[in-house]
Amino acid sequence: MFDISEELEQYILNQARGEDDLLYELYRATHKQILHPRMLSGHLQGKVLEMISKMLHPRAILEIGTYTGYSAICLARGLALEGKLDTIEINDELEDFIRHYFDRSGLQDHIRLHIGDALKLIRHQEGPYDLIFIDGDKRQYPEYLELCRPLLPPGGTLLVDNVLWDGKILEEPTGDPHTRGIQQFNEMVRDDPQMESIILPIRDGLMIAKKR
Repeated sequence: MFDISEELEQYILNQARGEDDLLYELYRATHKQILHPRMLSGHLQGKVLEMISKMLHPRAILEIGTYTGYSAICLARGLALEGKLDTIEINDELEDFIRHYFDRSGLQDHIRLHIGDALKLIRHQEGPYDLIFIDGDKRQYPEYLELCRPLLPPGGTLLVDNVLWDGKILEEPTGDPHTRGIQQFNEMVRDDPQMESIILPIRDGLMIAKKR
């Protein structure tokens, strides 16, 4: 895999439109106030998500794993005029933080935040969703796939973060449930005749899959 240096990554970012003030503030506040800030999508991946969403112009998006809301804002910027994004976050302590930035994004009427266990809440989402982004509990990735597949219409797009898992997916079968969850998920998508997929080596691996 080609190793992108900090200088090359900065060059890539310089070719894209700069991170706006709201997202930059959200990025900084997450690093100052919230545990595990590496979970944040950040500028490069955020621009990729925003670009994909703008290309698809989806009417409905489902996101599993809101964290502090950076990726949800990026994805929602590509919604169709009357489009909606449902985003699910299990950590209720983040709710006020998330809503603060959603309210300031200008997209608050298009984003619906759901707090709770995704495995339970997904079952209550009606769909169909033109675009689904999975970035939740890695142990539950296989279960997310089973629940989300019926919500994707033919031609629907699935985006999945962390599918390279810092290279751990290359390890032999392991007792680590997070690694095993991602390994199993990747195998399930690869072997699913309904799905066509590719993994991009962006940050920790971003899968793009389309339902036939």
